[in-house]
Amino acid sequence: MKRSNTLLLGGLLLATTLQALAEDSSCNTVRMADPGWSDIAVTNSVTAFLLEGMGYQARIETLAVPIIFGGLEAGLVDVFLGNWMPAQQSYYDKFVANGQVVKLAQNLEGTEYTLAVPSYVWDAGVHNFADLSKFADKFNKKLYGIGSGAPANQSLQQIIGKNEFDLGQWKLVESSEQAMLSEVGRAVKRQRFIAFLGWTPHPMNAQFDMHYLKGGEAYFGASGTVNTLTRKGYAETCPNVNKLLSNLRFTQAMENGIMGQVADKKGSTDKAVKAWITANPQVLDQWLSGVKTKDGADARPAVIAQL
Repeated sequence: MKRSNTLLLGGLLLATTLQALAEDSSCNTVRMADPGWSDIAVTNSVTAFLLEGMGYQARIETLAVPIIFGGLEAGLVDVFLGNWMPAQQSYYDKFVANGQVVKLAQNLEGTEYTLAVPSYVWDAGVHNFADLSKFADKFNKKLYGIGSGAPANQSLQQIIGKNEFDLGQWKLVESSEQAMLSEVGRAVKRQRFIAFLGWTPHPMNAQFDMHYLKGGEAYFGASGTVNTLTRKGYAETCPNVNKLLSNLRFTQAMENGIMGQVADKKGSTDKAVKAWITANPQVLDQWLSGVKTKDGADARPAVIAQL
């Protein structure tokens, strides 16, 4: 009887071990999403560096925001570090509030995301969304947004569609972040009027002398946050990676510093991230608290070795 119990216990332990190994294998590659934004490139690079030091692989795919949320719901994307709120409120309500996608943590606070203008436009009297129509001809009745499908673009389309602030006859110009900022650069060089999507953190705030417009708080909020989202069930399937993701907190100073290095062409995002962590190793205490390597060892020495 004792031998039978021993065999049964051994079989259960073996089954549990095999199950754990299977789950661990499914977590080896962490599927991350990037909408093509400079700030998310930084936070994704930080996370990838940590994961690789822990023995995992990070796979980052560039996807539009609607595709990212759909991918999280379908289990095709594991994590999204760029849930900007309240700009993505409609997606949050559709996917997160009903439990199809999980809000794991808030990774950044004090953000700003709304229409902005160069300082010479501000000095001319454009301080509010309501001021734009007063200078419609100078703006050529255009608002410059980012990539198609971005929630902020959708908010601007709603404003135009509802003729709010007398902008019903205006046009939204959609393009990539880089293309939009190139257009801003050309306008600034010629002192031409331009209204564009601006946000913090981002090197544009140092690159351009610019101001954020008031009046759009119903669409963009007065101040915002950025959340880390995961697919449903990820915490149960991959608890170690999930613990790392739940620990991640970033600052505007950190993100601006890294993005500034990249913007000044002093290296790639990955190199700038590695240099910043090397100069600020104390952040690893929080990020890696309670986190192990894929093989179950202490994560901090393994990550430090990557530096």
